[in-house]
Amino acid sequence: MTDPEPTMEAKSTMQPLDEKLEEQVHKQLHTKEVDIYRDTFLRYMGYSNEVGEAFRPLLPKSIVAASYGMAIGYVCTDTFDKALRHQMAGGTDRQVALVGADVFTWQMFASVIIPGLTINRITAVSKTLLKKSPSFVVKTLPTLIGLISIPLIVHPIDSLVDRLMDATYRKMVR
Repeated sequence: MTDPEPTMEAKSTMQPLDEKLEEQVHKQLHTKEVDIYRDTFLRYMGYSNEVGEAFRPLLPKSIVAASYGMAIGYVCTDTFDKALRHQMAGGTDRQVALVGADVFTWQMFASVIIPGLTINRITAVSKTLLKKSPSFVVKTLPTLIGLISIPLIVHPIDSLVDRLMDATYRKMVR
């Protein structure tokens, strides 16, 4: 009598850890798994500080600061999610820390720091250029220009941050 064929679950526990991680990475690259932090409406939480910056001429500073709190909360939640998923897939503590650091750094630069600064400057320059206009125009038009600019800056900033991280941080941790 021959031994029964092991189940798929038993086979997966027999695989070495590196093979499991490689298989998971392969599966993530070749399947269209939805990342709720990047592929759904939650992604807009990362843009809350840009909206706050656009509204800076019209809102109290505390509201603008709160918009940064929302954006940083989004960044931390995405970081925790990615690190936890990597840990659950069997990643070592070092690998989990590197994934978390990569996600946090990328998100802070691509979702908070660079876009916030960009919209802040666009709004400030617009306000300066309009300083001789009526008060209503000086307050509202820079906000509209800032809001309109948000979708125009997202992909170029994401690409820039990807390239910068590939050339610096990701090169160092390999």
